[in-house]
Amino acid sequence: MTKLRLDISMSLDGFVAGPDRTVEAPLGEGGMQLHEWVFGLATWMESHGVEGEGATGPDDDLIKEQIAQPGAVLMGRRMFSGGEGAWEDDPMANGWWGDSPPFHMSVFVLTHHAREPLVLGDTTFFFATDGVESALEQARAAAGEKDVAVAGGANVVQQCLRAGLLDELQVHIAPVLLGRGVRLFADGEQGKLEIMRVVGSPTVTHIKYRVVRA
Repeated sequence: MTKLRLDISMSLDGFVAGPDRTVEAPLGEGGMQLHEWVFGLATWMESHGVEGEGATGPDDDLIKEQIAQPGAVLMGRRMFSGGEGAWEDDPMANGWWGDSPPFHMSVFVLTHHAREPLVLGDTTFFFATDGVESALEQARAAAGEKDVAVAGGANVVQQCLRAGLLDELQVHIAPVLLGRGVRLFADGEQGKLEIMRVVGSPTVTHIKYRVVRA
């Protein structure tokens, strides 16, 4: 069976977004600092249509691996648009990425509000209303022999952990202390992880874990 994998940037004190998130600042106050390590990498720039010669090396190698593994993506409504409630009231109802999202595959968005699939470029967004397990089943069918990537946000990651669905997670720890915001792991979260790999660089530390089943 295909694996469910997570790659996510996190502050040293455990936050994946800062406080006071808005449509204009979806990662909240200070949240963009968590991703500064990736913006100048060659593979990230190419996948997001950014011109210029980016950096290569261990960080870039991990981004190549991250992009190559999945055949489908699972994400939450806040990750997709930052909104909630009825779609007609969502100012970002077609997502953050414009007409050419960087996924290039099927993306399954967990939501309480149904809508028809949305095709943008070579990415199709499906809106799953029957819970995380049903959404993952659909994503696995779309992924074929490849894995499924859970893109966030934190609430969806926590749902996957509680349901025992997540197989591997790679946390990119930025040397940043946000102090408050959105935590990756919920209070009282329990479970055991096994370290598979640690890769360090001057701007970020990558730790890959396997989720140990009870």
